[in-house]
Amino acid sequence: MEEIMPRWAHLCIDMQRMFDGETAWNVPWMAKVSDQIEELTARVPERTIFTRFIPPRSAGEMPGAWKAYYEKWNQMTLNRLPRELVDLLPALARFAPPARVFDKRTYSPWVDGRLHQLLVQDGVDTLIVTGGETDVCVLATVVGAIDLGYRLLIPHDAVCSGADSTHDSTLELLGARFSVQVEMTSTEALLANVV
Repeated sequence: MEEIMPRWAHLCIDMQRMFDGETAWNVPWMAKVSDQIEELTARVPERTIFTRFIPPRSAGEMPGAWKAYYEKWNQMTLNRLPRELVDLLPALARFAPPARVFDKRTYSPWVDGRLHQLLVQDGVDTLIVTGGETDVCVLATVVGAIDLGYRLLIPHDAVCSGADSTHDSTLELLGARFSVQVEMTSTEALLANVV
């Protein structure tokens, strides 16, 4: 692995209770990657930004196809979902602060420009991306970051999905098609380089 330069941040995607608990959006593999993410965050909490996917109160609050999406997943709207389930997993929440929390309404955290502006202000040019789901929010995050010019490091053992086949395909896609911008690695290799 090429040496990580000093201008990097750890972007941890949607490691929330609503994906870990018994909900319609449960991601069984989340428990298998939590330890790696916790270890990485513990080493660099001040460089970590946690995103949280925040559903609307009701489907009617969302535009276009998002309205139909939340009509399908009505049980995951805030009118029906216990509010505490949008919180980060307790093992990760304890790091914020100094870790920061960034709320978003869409798969991608880049839509309104706030996250990019924050990273530019911090001088960040390299992102370590962890979390879930590999084939949804992580993918949207990575593709958006590529478009914005970031160098990306993805530890394959610190991302997860509810669907094994699309998780594997997404990692293969990112590692092969985007090999100039994306480097696939492991948590162990990252920990050897960030401390």
